[in-house]
Amino acid sequence: RVQLVESGGGSVQAGGSLRLSCAASGYHFPDNCMGWFRQAPGKEREVVAAIRTYTAQTEYGDFVNGRFIISRDKDSNYIHLQMNNLRPEDTAVYYCAARFVASCVSTPSAFDWWGQGTQVTVFS
Repeated sequence: RVQLVESGGGSVQAGGSLRLSCAASGYHFPDNCMGWFRQAPGKEREVVAAIRTYTAQTEYGDFVNGRFIISRDKDSNYIHLQMNNLRPEDTAVYYCAARFVASCVSTPSAFDWWGQGTQVTVFS
């Protein structure tokens, strides 16, 4: 059974940093796409960042503007999201997600597995 477990959420003042981690278990694909999405109250779920696990090729949502970095531990099925210069509008539940295939896309419905989510709150 595939499981994705997020950690690292919390509350931080605007301008601060947080690091999210996601541990994947129950599968091992030599090359697939994993990503981070977020959903704020009343808004649609949107892609934050995605990474192809074999090549480490990355993609980011337009709003990131160089503030976040997604990375992966190739041998341990972990991905991370380093978030810097956080803003109040970054407040949301952040979800880890994984696709069976290697190509990364920004559509939530294209991802096969999801974590439970972790709350990130940025206060001014």
